[in-house]
Amino acid sequence: MSATPLPPGSTIGILGGGQLGRMLALDAARMGYRCHIYCPEASAPAAEVAAAATVAAYDDAEALAAFAVAVDLVTYEFENVPAATAATLAAKRPVEPSPKVLEICQNRLKEKRFLTELGLRTAPFAAVDSLQDLQAGLAKVGTPAVLKTTQFGYDGKGQRLIEDPADAAAAFADLGRAALILEGFVTFAYEASVLVARNALGEVACYPLVENRHRDHILQSTHVPAPASAETAEAAEDLARRIAEGLELRGLIGVELFVLADGGLLVNEMAPRPHNSGHWTIDAAVTSQFEQCLRALCGLPLGSAAPLGPAVMENLLGNQVERWMEILADPRAKLHLYGKGEARPGRKMGHVTRLLPPAPESKSRAR
Repeated sequence: MSATPLPPGSTIGILGGGQLGRMLALDAARMGYRCHIYCPEASAPAAEVAAAATVAAYDDAEALAAFAVAVDLVTYEFENVPAATAATLAAKRPVEPSPKVLEICQNRLKEKRFLTELGLRTAPFAAVDSLQDLQAGLAKVGTPAVLKTTQFGYDGKGQRLIEDPADAAAAFADLGRAALILEGFVTFAYEASVLVARNALGEVACYPLVENRHRDHILQSTHVPAPASAETAEAAEDLARRIAEGLELRGLIGVELFVLADGGLLVNEMAPRPHNSGHWTIDAAVTSQFEQCLRALCGLPLGSAAPLGPAVMENLLGNQVERWMEILADPRAKLHLYGKGEARPGRKMGHVTRLLPPAPESKSRAR
């Protein structure tokens, strides 16, 4: 994509029809853009609020060709879009973040190698294509360790904890016996993330470091800001900028981190699209992550990533969505529901963000 801005009135194609696409399409409409959703699922949450939708498989050549003709720019709302799909569309329309970025971020092994080449710290890891590789990897990183598929894993899927080398064969067979990565277990103080956007002109904007609390590998809540020192918060933003520049990113990326007891940082994963831990920005930042993503994708000036104050975002999982009336009774609560039908256990049905009173020290600074 050139540095020439994509003007309002243009159509943005979004691969994927989930809640991230829904919130992206809502902000796009407010900014004067049309969105066209492409996904295999009928009645997708994003399609309900978009100008157009195509329901087709990601390898449907005819549908992809028609989709490319109908849009001016293509992006994605989740990173498990087949790389071949992105490459096919990139031959016809700008695809951002680039297929190269997608390829790195959707493969845990390529991702770890990219990060280490940038000089960033990660958990110790080893490539696993055979049981012998796994045994050698366990000798290198020790136990406990986590064996993961290199692709198509999220919210704890495609992972097996190995607490004893004797469990190696069963874990290897369980995950399909090939294209795996072994990661050493990391002792950390808490999990965190930072969002960074970069546009075609190389302008970069980082959101502050936030703390993420998980249950059963699924994000439960995000706390703004993270309980980090100024040095750790600054280091997190610095590494996010290095990642965005190293990827030559055009768009927005979520960088998941482990914060160590001494304030050190390990990079866990990257997501080249809006991130669940950034939902607080809709109500508690000058510019939401979705607007910022669109600004970066369309070659527009980036907005301010400053928070409006401390906040907590809570995911509504499964039947927690039934608390909607209770949530709306709280005058501080901002409720967001995703329009999904069945409330399955662990399924992200919506979220709620609450702005909190400023910390006492923040009040004294304001005076």
